[in-house]
Amino acid sequence: MRLEIDNEDRCADFIRLNELWITEHFRLEDSDRRLADDPYRIVREGGHILSLVEDGKVVGVCALVRESPVRFQLARMAVDPGERGKGHGGTLMRAAIALAKQDGAQSLYLLSNTVLEPAVALYRKHGFRAVSEGAHPLYARCNVVMELPLAGSSAAQRGGEAAPATGELPQSSRR
Repeated sequence: MRLEIDNEDRCADFIRLNELWITEHFRLEDSDRRLADDPYRIVREGGHILSLVEDGKVVGVCALVRESPVRFQLARMAVDPGERGKGHGGTLMRAAIALAKQDGAQSLYLLSNTVLEPAVALYRKHGFRAVSEGAHPLYARCNVVMELPLAGSSAAQRGGEAAPATGELPQSSRR
């Protein structure tokens, strides 16, 4: 298993896996179509695209979208349907948290939906906590916003509920 970071050659797989999971549960929104036109803008704007590759095939993806110098959105996490239940989501989650910390983030947040019970359970397992529930003003499929204060952030120092995000970035390749 290999983690690739910011490999522009993997953008088609990033979009393919995302559109696949979205259409399993919801419908594509305008923001999805705009991202599909230029997914690598995430990287150009200071974020990252992570691709988990096994035997030359992308089995999972996610993105870190930079919101500010100290805050990222964990977004677009998707695992190939035939590869689900094998721990790939956890591998991506640990890598994304480590990379965000390495890039100076003090917090991560994500948008999700409570019907995606395995995903929400994964987020909670890694320390994310719901900070807002209900309809989202921009994304029809979102009904929960979750956040993870990272070690060293003011929220973590206040003794928040979230477990500190620890761990090293797994062996990866940057492009």
